[in-house]
Amino acid sequence: MTVRSPGLALAASAVLAAEGAALTVFALIELVGLGAGDATSLPTALALIVLTVIGAVALFAFAVGTKRGHSWARSGGVVLQVLAIAIALASLTLQPVAWAFTVGVGLPALLCFALLIASTRAENERPAE
Repeated sequence: MTVRSPGLALAASAVLAAEGAALTVFALIELVGLGAGDATSLPTALALIVLTVIGAVALFAFAVGTKRGHSWARSGGVVLQVLAIAIALASLTLQPVAWAFTVGVGLPALLCFALLIASTRAENERPAE
């Protein structure tokens, strides 16, 4: 399937891949912390690491699928962006507000959400072949 607006799909794919890379780094940081004995509960720490890696793999898969024009990848990407926006908004309830986290999670999620929606609209406006 050819995407009518490959620029939008490529931009969305790049943001998804960057988010996947960020989650991978976070998982590595958690793994180092686990090795340093920072975890109070080993099973909980391992579960967090495994779920973070699963999220990163999903983001990378959605990045590849979005670049190739697959609607399942755009849909999955939209779901993860909505979750990221919800997490960013929820972080505003913590005192003091962790602005770096809120902005670092919220802005890329908003950008990617907009790019995924625009890419989907461009794909749907394409003339029938």
